[in-house]
Amino acid sequence: MTSYTPDELFASTAPYYARFRPGYDPAFYDMLAARFALDGSQRVLDLGTGTGVLALPLAKLVGHVTAVDPEPGMLEEGRKLAAEQNITNIDWRRGDSTTMPTMGLKPVLLTVMGAAFHWMDRDQTLQDLDRLIEPHGAVVLASGGAKHEDLAPAPWLEVIAEVRTHYLGPERRAGSGTYSHPKERHQDVLARSPFSNVDTTNWDRTVTRTLDEVIGLQFSYSYSSPTQLGSNKDAFEHDLLEALTEFNPDGRFDEVVRTEAIVATRP
Repeated sequence: MTSYTPDELFASTAPYYARFRPGYDPAFYDMLAARFALDGSQRVLDLGTGTGVLALPLAKLVGHVTAVDPEPGMLEEGRKLAAEQNITNIDWRRGDSTTMPTMGLKPVLLTVMGAAFHWMDRDQTLQDLDRLIEPHGAVVLASGGAKHEDLAPAPWLEVIAEVRTHYLGPERRAGSGTYSHPKERHQDVLARSPFSNVDTTNWDRTVTRTLDEVIGLQFSYSYSSPTQLGSNKDAFEHDLLEALTEFNPDGRFDEVVRTEAIVATRP
């Protein structure tokens, strides 16, 4: 993986992330509530919280959530969303997996992570979490999207890829470099960690977006963020609008989105 800074990657995506990301299937939270008997008294850490996609729903099920992210803009968007939903039991803190051991965090039943886990030193993070997570607790990794071998991609995604490639090239950018997805699966990293009992569960649902929602979603990604596009942002948006409208004039864009939950506990 090439070097990056959180500011380069995520600062300009924050308002789009908060508004346009679809979140996770409600069945995911039902599963956690049932499996860990969540009754409003537990403590949870959301590491790499972003705008609180995981933290906000979990706050309704547990006693306290500590939501940690390195990007102040993401945390600010999370605070706004929490205020709108009258959620008051989330502590929004700036930090990341490297600062976590020195943040004075209290023991937690669950540590949840979304896409941020890809960016971490995964082995070291899991070792550090072994000292934080309670004996019967777990590491929970959540992912959501449409890119799975057994899911046919929505045809309009190719239209977006063509426009993005025109402006940003064929490789997905990450800060001043490019992003390479980790080759080793999360499950394999977990299998050699203290949390070696690993269960994976999937839920699929169809998400329908308007044209504006599809375009806004592109600005929520680090590889097509407003910062990456720079002075070409307006032109990119214009060309994307025209291409998508020509492809699908009715302005309705369906996509099958999968929520994957990896729950890892100690033996």
